[in-house]
Amino acid sequence: MPAAENPLPQEPADALAAVLALRRLADQLEDAAVEQAMRAGWSWPQVSEALGVTRQAVHKKHAKRLIAAGVELRRRGDERV
Repeated sequence: MPAAENPLPQEPADALAAVLALRRLADQLEDAAVEQAMRAGWSWPQVSEALGVTRQAVHKKHAKRLIAAGVELRRRGDERV
């Protein structure tokens, strides 16, 4: 890939630090977006489909944090209109 298309730093340590920073930012964005969706009444299947992961994966990753934040979580069969 030409350098103009790939903004990879020349130094490996800098490149790896950039990857770490982007992962942390992506995690923060995911946490905020999942919380926003759940507060808006989204179901676990809706969130998991939007993220491209299983319902179980998104529940395992976010449920405890959301409960601690006081988010009322939907359960199966809990239909909100």
